[in-house]
Amino acid sequence: MSTLADLSAPLRALRLICADHPDLPAPNLDVCPIYPERLHLSFHSMSDTVPSLAAFEVWRAALGVPDSTVDGHFQSDGRTWVLKARGEYAGATVELTAYADVPPVPAPVMRGAV
Repeated sequence: MSTLADLSAPLRALRLICADHPDLPAPNLDVCPIYPERLHLSFHSMSDTVPSLAAFEVWRAALGVPDSTVDGHFQSDGRTWVLKARGEYAGATVELTAYADVPPVPAPVMRGAV
């Protein structure tokens, strides 16, 4: 059985992030005993304060996660843009994930159509 002590690396990293960067936008947080060294932070486009991709970038820069680790792709039939990055902070692996809605492309207007 896992204990809270088994999660000390990501919880310590979170505590230090809160102390060092209290003005960062609030993410969704995930710490679990399945990946005891990982702190997963996710950002979703439904945020009404900071767009998710901007929040992702602010966090990435603040934590010193190299931009070369950022991977971007689409999901949900191209309706959602996803950014992912991974780095180390205070002895924990920090994973950042952002989800943003892709604006719909208007259908082309056919000229001369009846």
